Amino acid sequence: MGRDSWRSAAANPSPAVAHRGTGWQNGLVSRPVRIAPSLLAADFARLGEEVSAIEAAGADWLHLDIMDGHFVPNISFGPALVRALRKHCTLPFDVHLMIAPADPYLAAFAEAGAHVISLHPEAGPHLHRSLQTIRGLGCQAGVVLNPATPVSVVENVLDLLDLVLVMTVNPGFGGQSFLTSQLPKIEALRRMIDASGRDIALEIDGGVTDQTAPLCLAAGADTLVAGTAVFGKPDYAAAIAALRPKGTEGGGGETLRRPE
Repeated sequence: MGRDSWRSAAANPSPAVAHRGTGWQNGLVSRPVRIAPSLLAADFARLGEEVSAIEAAGADWLHLDIMDGHFVPNISFGPALVRALRKHCTLPFDVHLMIAPADPYLAAFAEAGAHVISLHPEAGPHLHRSLQTIRGLGCQAGVVLNPATPVSVVENVLDLLDLVLVMTVNPGFGGQSFLTSQLPKIEALRRMIDASGRDIALEIDGGVTDQTAPLCLAAGADTLVAGTAVFGKPDYAAAIAALRPKGTEGGGGETLRRPE
């Protein structure tokens, strides 16, 4: 598939099933659910084997946390590792940039094999321009909302978004506790996305477990990032299945395939 045809397919993925209910307390989930294991929780001495294993276990995406020790208080890895992992995994690469500035590195991550590139509005002066750049590179574009970042940030860039990522912990480290205070934000974003008529993924990252996943999904999320909830378990397939509502399927990662 060429770059232009991939962009067309990525911009028009299979429609998600509408969210039922108005709140996470009583919502019922019927949409496909994507599970995106976070590489940050994998065994760094065996990364090639780890990403191959989670693909075989039924993951939909691979979530890649890029941290610079400046925007967040931790350092992870860069585009060279992303490129190397491409040889071991055919899953869509969901790249979350926790770096500032982000703009100088967008092309490097696109060339390394990213399918989705998400950034924080606080990481640069011109969010609209950054999203345009990501799309121009042939990738899907996402915005990440920290716990203190208001929903209103995305209102004027919805036309450029393929994904909104809600942080349910403060970014920088894995293994933190889930912030239930973010559930109303997820609900508000679901209403905003549905009202727009656009097919925008609503992703959750931070403290996602088999206990908190139902809260996220009922609030309107359709994509879950899970670190230790997958890589910290002995059976990856069982761990991934435990995060999905019974009777649902994966979210169809094939709509995000980039050209080789």
